Amino acid sequence: MSERINSFRDLNVYKLAVELQQEIFEITKTFPKEETYSLTDQVRRSSRSIGANIAESWHKRRYVAHFISKLTDADAEQAEAQHWLYSSLKCRYISERKHNELLKKCRSIGKMLGKMMAKPEDWCKSFV
Repeated sequence: MSERINSFRDLNVYKLAVELQQEIFEITKTFPKEETYSLTDQVRRSSRSIGANIAESWHKRRYVAHFISKLTDADAEQAEAQHWLYSSLKCRYISERKHNELLKKCRSIGKMLGKMMAKPEDWCKSFV
């Protein structure tokens, strides 16, 4: 964490989460119409929730436990997105190559969140 972070929008993990959400939004446009209110909605919702929880965590830094809780929620959402992406692969809505690309982003987000949760004081110190 060398550069100054003024907003959750400056966090690399948030930027990657938004990138993932947008990629998922685009690929799900090709899903069958009968998946609109099931798989499409689920994978879009979980991918969008990652960034939303990161944003909330940033504004809860005053309380380390709340900060970690929201990061945990973000991590759970990326895991859920992994499940829906796997379901998409099994239904043959996405290629194995695309699945692996998106899974790699999910895992990167998970690792970044894990590092933040392991050392919350690095992120919350202005309030501690």
